[in-house]
Amino acid sequence: MLTIGDLAKTTGVKVPTIRYYEQMGLLSHAERSEGNQRRYSRSQRDRLSFIKHARELGLTIEAIRELIDLSQHPEKPCAEADRIAAKQLATVRQKIAKLKKLEAELERISTHCHSNHVRDCYVIRALANHDLCETDHD
Repeated sequence: MLTIGDLAKTTGVKVPTIRYYEQMGLLSHAERSEGNQRRYSRSQRDRLSFIKHARELGLTIEAIRELIDLSQHPEKPCAEADRIAAKQLATVRQKIAKLKKLEAELERISTHCHSNHVRDCYVIRALANHDLCETDHD
């Protein structure tokens, strides 16, 4: 059995986040010792590691909840889990595409300035006037 502090150290998840996951129902509430100290089992540690990894991949709390529910039924086909992962992949690809546009525009405006004074700075002018941007990046 692990204390909440030990669980936090073992998994790299902060104590308030562990409590939050308990409140959200992603992690079952810990048993309490006679001194009212939370005690976590190995399976709770494994569940928390699962949640942490899913969050690192950008999955929403709701998607994680669905995956946890699916994991409780190992005999079911994994099509739903595949769908959740594919949806997250599409979201990540959209974000990457947007970040590439932002990168290109920032590179363009940061290298476009040839002035030594702020009054003539292209970066300041471009930020003040969206029409100076080459792409729609909002």
